[in-house]
Amino acid sequence: PCSRGMRTQPQPPAVATLKRAVELDSASRFQESLVCYQEGIDLLLRVLKATKDETKKAHYRHKISDYMERAEAIKKYIEKEREDGKYHQQIKIEENATGFSYEKVFQDYLNETVTEVWVEDPYIRHVHQFYNFLRFCEMLVKGPCKVKTIHLLTSYDEGSGKSQQTNSLEEIKQSLKNYGVTLNVSFSSSIHDREIRFNNGWMIKIGRGLDYFKKPQGRFCLGYCDFDLRPCHETTVDVFHTKHTKKT
Repeated sequence: PCSRGMRTQPQPPAVATLKRAVELDSASRFQESLVCYQEGIDLLLRVLKATKDETKKAHYRHKISDYMERAEAIKKYIEKEREDGKYHQQIKIEENATGFSYEKVFQDYLNETVTEVWVEDPYIRHVHQFYNFLRFCEMLVKGPCKVKTIHLLTSYDEGSGKSQQTNSLEEIKQSLKNYGVTLNVSFSSSIHDREIRFNNGWMIKIGRGLDYFKKPQGRFCLGYCDFDLRPCHETTVDVFHTKHTKKT
């Protein structure tokens, strides 16, 4: 999360989180920095509440005011970029990095207005890729979005896994139906781009698609169930906001 990478020496959580917020802000990674500012401000408010010394309280209030002002400015900037259809943020996931479950990557872009999702990924063919897609669907069903329709565009497995691909996707489709969600699956022999679109205007492109996690070392290793603990392959996540997502 926000304190990732702050391992040089122990620091109070509020200090570490706000320091990370400033670093992300300076690197123009505004969406991430906003989340860290909000977390850091909340932690600092708790410190303020527990402080008795009036001088320290005044210092904390001043700091909180400064951070809130910057967070509000970033929020307005992001909103303006969204309105203009110009928003673009890039997140680089490093080799063996952890903390990048689907919830962490997508949570900032999912809200109650999301009812329809488009997934374009040419490689939903093997068992672990079906599980990746299933986990992604589970995240959508859990909310806070109100997803009713998921569109999957992938490539057809022409090899020995042909029937496995058909059966696995059909099973996911029937399971989603129990939750009131329709899964539409279509195939393309020419698909090569990987992107995910939500009908609230957010578009996320991941270099490796949903398949950016490394194979766990064993079935009883940390990270086998919790993807936040699963090491990742190096990849890049590009986030855009458009006024209208294409519905194809």
